[in-house]
Amino acid sequence: MSSFVLLVFAGHSAFASSSLSAMQVMQQQDTTKKLPRAGQDTTRKVPGLAQDTSRNKKVIKAGDEKIEYSAVDSTKFSKDKSIIYLYGKARVIYQDFELDADYITYNSKTNTVFASGRKDTKSNKYLGKPIFKMDKQGSSVADSLFYNTKSGKGRVFNTFTEQEGGFFSGGQSKRQPDNEINVKGMTYSTCDLPHPHYGLFITKGIVTDKQIITGPVYLKIEDIPLPLGLPFAFFPKPNKKNSGVIIPSFGDDATRGFNFQNGGYYLILNDYWDAKFLGTIYTRGSYSASVTSSYKKRYKYTGNIKLEYASNRYGLEGTPEYTPRKDFSIQWVHTQDANAKPGTTFSSNVNIKTSAYNLNTAGGNSYNPYAIAENILSSGISYSKNFSNGINYSLAATHSQNTQSKDVAITLPSFSMNVPTFSPFDSKKRVGDQKWYQKLTVGYSVVATNSISTKDSLLFRQESLNKLSNGIQHTVPVSINFTAAKYFNFTAGTNYVEKWQFQSTKTTAIKGVVSGGVLQPYTTVMDTIDGFKRSGEYSFNMGVSTKIYNTAQFKNLGNLKALRWVMTPNVNLSYRPDFSAPSYGYYKDLLYQDGTPVKNITTGKQQKYSIFSGTTYGGPAEGESGSISFGLDNTVEAKVLSAKDTTGTGTRKIPIIQGLSINSSYNFLATSFKLTDPVFSGRSQFTDKLGFTYDGAFSLYDTRDSIISTTAKVRKMIDRYTVPSLTRFGFSFGYSLNAEAFKARNQAIDNTKQQIQKTGMTPEQAAQLQEVSNDPNAFVDFKIPWNFTFSYRFDYSKPLTEFNSTTTNTLNFNGDFNVTPKWKVQFTSGYDFKTSGLSPTSFSIYRDMHCWDMSIHWIPIGTYRSYNLTIKVKASILQDLKLSKQQAYYTRF
Repeated sequence: MSSFVLLVFAGHSAFASSSLSAMQVMQQQDTTKKLPRAGQDTTRKVPGLAQDTSRNKKVIKAGDEKIEYSAVDSTKFSKDKSIIYLYGKARVIYQDFELDADYITYNSKTNTVFASGRKDTKSNKYLGKPIFKMDKQGSSVADSLFYNTKSGKGRVFNTFTEQEGGFFSGGQSKRQPDNEINVKGMTYSTCDLPHPHYGLFITKGIVTDKQIITGPVYLKIEDIPLPLGLPFAFFPKPNKKNSGVIIPSFGDDATRGFNFQNGGYYLILNDYWDAKFLGTIYTRGSYSASVTSSYKKRYKYTGNIKLEYASNRYGLEGTPEYTPRKDFSIQWVHTQDANAKPGTTFSSNVNIKTSAYNLNTAGGNSYNPYAIAENILSSGISYSKNFSNGINYSLAATHSQNTQSKDVAITLPSFSMNVPTFSPFDSKKRVGDQKWYQKLTVGYSVVATNSISTKDSLLFRQESLNKLSNGIQHTVPVSINFTAAKYFNFTAGTNYVEKWQFQSTKTTAIKGVVSGGVLQPYTTVMDTIDGFKRSGEYSFNMGVSTKIYNTAQFKNLGNLKALRWVMTPNVNLSYRPDFSAPSYGYYKDLLYQDGTPVKNITTGKQQKYSIFSGTTYGGPAEGESGSISFGLDNTVEAKVLSAKDTTGTGTRKIPIIQGLSINSSYNFLATSFKLTDPVFSGRSQFTDKLGFTYDGAFSLYDTRDSIISTTAKVRKMIDRYTVPSLTRFGFSFGYSLNAEAFKARNQAIDNTKQQIQKTGMTPEQAAQLQEVSNDPNAFVDFKIPWNFTFSYRFDYSKPLTEFNSTTTNTLNFNGDFNVTPKWKVQFTSGYDFKTSGLSPTSFSIYRDMHCWDMSIHWIPIGTYRSYNLTIKVKASILQDLKLSKQQAYYTRF
């Protein structure tokens, strides 16, 4: 029965939730009734009818089949009992036909079921409409219906049903004995109201199992017919997706000319794999082509690949700007289901583009400032395996790219394996507490890398391939932990690192080279030498830490009742031998081209160089080191009376300082500058709305100024302690006037990610999630009436050898507010204290039109000045039904 209203667009892929069907429709209809009082007679007196007030389900015969029926209010029969009358939440089940309504009759002589609702005299509403289901399809709602159990014929009046994210409403439907369905006066829409705001009006049509043939079809908005339609239409009605032509959209670009965008062909390769071939052409010679392929195997994996090539021309023909700018993009995302292969994972996130791709294509023709300004690209493909004994290994290929400096770094492949720490002197059969030596643990890890770093224009040239760097590094940590005197935690251990490298370097000094207009004593040239080289290094360490608790109680300081200060001091000793000694062979004397030695200007000693400088893992550090590092971590919190406790005895804790740490170290074996600059950092989060972070550094060394010319002087650090001076300080805080807004946004993102993990990600979901992650204003929630958030960052820097200090101040703020329950305004801006002007500013206006969305986005100032207006339906099935007017910096020439 419902099959004759599940018609058009069955071949389209829909991403709307299929659960939005009869249950939601039923909630819209007020079919509830007050429960009868004890002893109240709920039967409806109908003259000449036998009364049956039983609520139990009953069965009658209809030929060889059974019909189940029940009603809450009453069940009545005609005199000859050929007609059954069901009142109040009536229900009939016949084979795969299920029917619920406020009123149902069944005539056994004509084999006809009739169902309808009832009109409430008080509210003047039509309640209890028939809700029916057939052939395991979704539920449908109608004003009334007839159904013949013998012939299978049926007629439905003013139906409402959901199919693949679309809704059919109104009109009449009639099912014929040959299963063909005649429809007339029906509206198809993505609006989920029984009386939709817009839709395609089908005047009449015939529906078969494989196709739909209609008469005149036209578009209606707010019941107003528009002159957009067809005299007749033919729609295939397959049970699966079909390949087909993708009709392009058209537009105009002030620089590249008129265009036909994203036209092509959609190809179904198999049940799990498809491909979309798209092309765009402009009248002034620009064009682009792309191939997008999506694949998905339920409970195993999902992913998509996109390859794009673009050739764009700008300026006037005959000028240098008209020369084609050719760019390409490679994107691949693959996600494995967590339960597909427990212990084994494979994933990829590839994003490779030419350096000028985002600029030349305006972020892939999105005009999104975030996409246009993207200059750091990275990719990764990884496979990992975890064994039951804790051992794991992974293989990966990575890529990083800076589109401004044109630097590219590729690692292909990298391998790592880790063996969990174990206690060689402990026993599984041990009885009692561990002895101190049984606490000794040993671990092992190995990493191997093959990488190259070069400019993007030289990536595939022979000289770049000759710079491939590779090596293997083994690490064996040995440690022991124990507690002494109850309060002190001691750690001790050693760390051995063995490096196998397949390149080494030879460094040669060149005398008297001018660099930056100044004659330098010498400069160096490094040559790479192929061949296997190994190095080994080790170090020893020992440390101790404890906690000191300080509490102060107050009786006469108002709401302040106590302060608690927890200090965590730690001290660590470490020693590393001098691996630059000639016996190791890791360092060699630096010589000029003529073979004469290079001496240090200050000390007069022979200069050395590491043969592993510039290799994959480098080599051991030069010089002997024996240092002590020390730090202090502080936490301070207050206990105050709680205003929410009316008894006056409740208290709450307020964190004042969270993790204020101060750290430094002293190298006993260094020849000079033994003390490193003390650094500090901390945070204070007073409430959910207000938090502070701060960090900085001091220097305890003195300086000396030297005049090098009549117009210039330099400042040098000398190895002498003096009054500490602040060399760096940073301070930032953020404040949200409505913390619930951030919680709602983060919750929405988390929910989307969880849904994606369960059901996979559609291209629309991927784009929306990326937009929300990049732009805090991309998430629009009309339930939150307002929000305002701002953040401030201050940085001060004055290196000890510099004469002048530098400061930076940045203030950013964003927020939104509801003008009405359906209108929302969002804004993002900031203030640049250096330029005394506004930072990039944008405004957005949103209008919720139930089944439609309207948005206006405006960037009034800056390089990326633009505006665009978009009106589109909400449902995924008709995402292309939208109106967009856009003007951006990209088209202003």
